Amino acid sequence: MTSLLFDFSDPLAATLWNPINDGVMGGVSQSQLRYDPAGHAVFAGQVSFENNGGFASVRCQPMDIGRRDVTAYLLDVCGDGKRYKLNLRTDNSFDGINYQVQFQPPAGIWATCRLASADFLPSWRGRPVPNAPPLDSVLVRQIGLMIADRQEGPFALAIRSIAAEIA
Repeated sequence: MTSLLFDFSDPLAATLWNPINDGVMGGVSQSQLRYDPAGHAVFAGQVSFENNGGFASVRCQPMDIGRRDVTAYLLDVCGDGKRYKLNLRTDNSFDGINYQVQFQPPAGIWATCRLASADFLPSWRGRPVPNAPPLDSVLVRQIGLMIADRQEGPFALAIRSIAAEIA
């Protein structure tokens, strides 16, 4: 069974997401999540290493998106050959523990990326937090997309939906 969390065929879905780029630490990378009239959203922008930068991200507003017994998160996406991360937060704060997993969708074709709940690892500002509890899917309040890991230049990830696969 799946539970649809975000359906980006609805233009209003993209308005719930805000950019959080490396400007928080002096960088100049840029990104946004915008609606594409073709019926999906696009996470796009430019990653720059200038001023010790190097990441771009977007995150949804805090909301009740936790689900019990989530085995995986399913992203219907069309990639550009770059690696991305799906970020999950279990509180409403701007900063704190972030559970993330990396994915690299095929370039130029639509595909479903299945990200197992057990693969999400806790981190804080990009550093592992080994003593943090494992992800509890019931507590998820924020979802985000990120590009980092020394991938300078333009990027564009098209996304139709995010869903939770439930046992």
